[in-house]
Amino acid sequence: MSDQNKEQEEVVNQIYEFAADLMVKKGMSAAETKKQLISQGLDDESSTIVVNNLEQQINKSRKKGGNKDMLFGALWLFGGIIVTAVTYSSASSGGGRYVVAYGAIIFGAIQFIRGIVRSL
Repeated sequence: MSDQNKEQEEVVNQIYEFAADLMVKKGMSAAETKKQLISQGLDDESSTIVVNNLEQQINKSRKKGGNKDMLFGALWLFGGIIVTAVTYSSASSGGGRYVVAYGAIIFGAIQFIRGIVRSL
């Protein structure tokens, strides 16, 4: 790779890092980020491409995180239901106490719903 290509790649990386910082860390909208890129000397077409690419990556990352939240939420929810069902079954047939794992059930349901929202 030539020195000129390396320099161009470094400039592109810096532009993407700057835009990602604005959109992710500072919470700027796509339109605000585009205006900032243009004010820094990037042309309209290039700034649109950068912002669109970043939006796609951000959405992909959110969906991935949402899917992970849904998975772990479901595990907690069903784990809590299973513990409750097994201990209740044991207590009802032989007497004694049972555990209602409502903490795991509630936490799992909230985590699952949060995952659904993040995946949208």
